[in-house]
Amino acid sequence: MPRPITSAFQNISRSIREFTVAQRTVAIIGVAVLALGIAALTMWATKPAYTPLFSGLSGSDANTIVDQLRTDNVPYELSDGGATIMVPQENVYDERLKSAAAGLPSSSTGGYSLLDKMGVTASEFQQSITYKRALEGELANTVQAMKGVKTASVRLAIPKDTVFASEKTDPTASVFVETQTGVTLNSDQVQAIVHLTSASIDGMKPTDVAVIDAKGVVLSAVGVGATGSADQQAGDYEQRVRGAVQAMLDKVVGPGNATVVVAADMSTQSAQRVEESFTTPTDAPALNEAVKTETYTGSGAGGAAAGVLGPDNIAVPSGTGTDGSFTSADTTKNNAVNKVTETRTIPAGQINRQTVSVAVNADAVGNLNVADVTSLVSSAAGIDAKRGDAVTVEVVSFNASGATDAATALKAADASAAADRFSEILRIGIITAGIVITFVLGLILYARRSRRQSREAIEIDELVEARPVLAAANVPFGITAQNSPIMIDPTPTVAYGVSGMSGVGGGTAASGEADRMRVEIDSLAQRDPARTAEFLRGLMDDRQPA
Repeated sequence: MPRPITSAFQNISRSIREFTVAQRTVAIIGVAVLALGIAALTMWATKPAYTPLFSGLSGSDANTIVDQLRTDNVPYELSDGGATIMVPQENVYDERLKSAAAGLPSSSTGGYSLLDKMGVTASEFQQSITYKRALEGELANTVQAMKGVKTASVRLAIPKDTVFASEKTDPTASVFVETQTGVTLNSDQVQAIVHLTSASIDGMKPTDVAVIDAKGVVLSAVGVGATGSADQQAGDYEQRVRGAVQAMLDKVVGPGNATVVVAADMSTQSAQRVEESFTTPTDAPALNEAVKTETYTGSGAGGAAAGVLGPDNIAVPSGTGTDGSFTSADTTKNNAVNKVTETRTIPAGQINRQTVSVAVNADAVGNLNVADVTSLVSSAAGIDAKRGDAVTVEVVSFNASGATDAATALKAADASAAADRFSEILRIGIITAGIVITFVLGLILYARRSRRQSREAIEIDELVEARPVLAAANVPFGITAQNSPIMIDPTPTVAYGVSGMSGVGGGTAASGEADRMRVEIDSLAQRDPARTAEFLRGLMDDRQPA
């Protein structure tokens, strides 16, 4: 091995032997952390990238696909409780093709592909049910493609066609949606599901679609729409009215000097009402008119009248005589009639009655007129006296102790939170500063030690190499007694490890000579530091290139 490498290893081993217990502990920890980091980086770099093969699988389908992956020796990972199978990216398409050839996943909704499996012997009932299943599958696949939706299921209730128009009912649909973890559908997404489903079925209205999530929350109800249940509608209405009235009162009496409570009674029933009204147009001509006139002229023979029948069917002569002539007219007229047919759908959520209660702080009233406040509140809340709505405005004294205690508690909580944040930042800063300072000090100590050891080794080696040259030139070199140089024998009796020497003996002799010279230099430095410095400075000057 070359001498510089051997010298470097010797310096490293010497430095390690000179470490203290703390330095050795830090070095061991550093080496362990470095080894663990290299191992983790290697594992991360060599680990294949996994991609979902299938998601939303049933237990049976997941078991079958896992058996297939084990047979093909393909690594896999399970997530979402076993409903999603992850495989390396390079194996995704091959495994999907094999699964499709095996008919997996079998729990797929199918969609219009179900119609391809129908035979010519299928009955009308089978055709109807299969067509409905195909529609449900296509709608479920479309809803499931929405962002945040994990699985979806659609059920359609399509009535049979009938010749009786008055007995015809509208189709309805129910949609079950399971969202991903931590995802909640907003109103726009619910509206999109409702309109997507209703537009896909002939004769279906958006109010005929019900949407329910996996938690059992009704997102859209039949007859109500995507506005939620009656309780939710009532709460939203009360909050909206309360906010409007409270904002107005804060401008009038100041913030915190008035409180508003709104109670709304909403109807939970929905209905459909059909009305027909008929009116006669003014000065409108008749649609058609028919006049029938009849005239009869008698013969007048005998001048006798026919008379009338008596009790015994015997003609009784009347007192007067006529010839039996008469004239009659019959008129039939069909006039135009206005007909208005009105169909009205009454959804749930209609307000039956509402009450508004307002309490005003007596300390902030001043010259405030309660009647004016009542009028303002009535207008802002949309009070309808015919409906039975009521507004109550009272001037009362507010309890300020609770507000003061709450404000004090809030301030204390804010101060505590700020102190916790400051202490956490301070602790992190101290830890970071300690780590940085320790690291910097370690680097400085290591740099100084490495520089001193490198310089000492180089100088000793150079002294060893320079000694035969100085001896050949009759230059006095060496240290014995104080302030008295000794001439060194120009022909050394010990090998110095110069070029041409080989074997273990040469290396050992050079090392021993270097140790002896180090002892001599240390002794001279202790006795005469100035002379030692001048000697070493001269040696360094001699090393400079000409």
